[in-house]
Amino acid sequence: MRYKNTNRHGFLIGFIDFFTAGLFLLFYMPLGGLQAELDEILGRRTQRYWVAYLLGIPTLFVYTLVWTAKIAEELKAKAISLGIPGKHTSFRHMFCWNVFGILIFGPMIATYRFFGTLNKIEAELNRRSDTSDSE
Repeated sequence: MRYKNTNRHGFLIGFIDFFTAGLFLLFYMPLGGLQAELDEILGRRTQRYWVAYLLGIPTLFVYTLVWTAKIAEELKAKAISLGIPGKHTSFRHMFCWNVFGILIFGPMIATYRFFGTLNKIEAELNRRSDTSDSE
């Protein structure tokens, strides 16, 4: 699979999502192809975001946050396994910035790193695909 969305701007996505109380990602995940890309990268069918969102409503979105943080940790593991250097997203980074940093743009910072890691993974997988195609 060739990844075409390797330059997503995580801070902007986090900003819009924060001020729409998660509604933005309800549409962006399936329509923007993000859900399918996560499934492909992680090698399994992940729980749909809309399910995590609905389960988050009665838990004051704690469920949704934990779901997102788990995906972040899986992306970190994938980035490490691909040998991608630099700072990566993680469960702790996603969770702590969203909870303790909520008043100082924490969700945007967490989302920025989440998409930064995702973009690096997609670029590396594209690079490897291009190399194997040329051989």
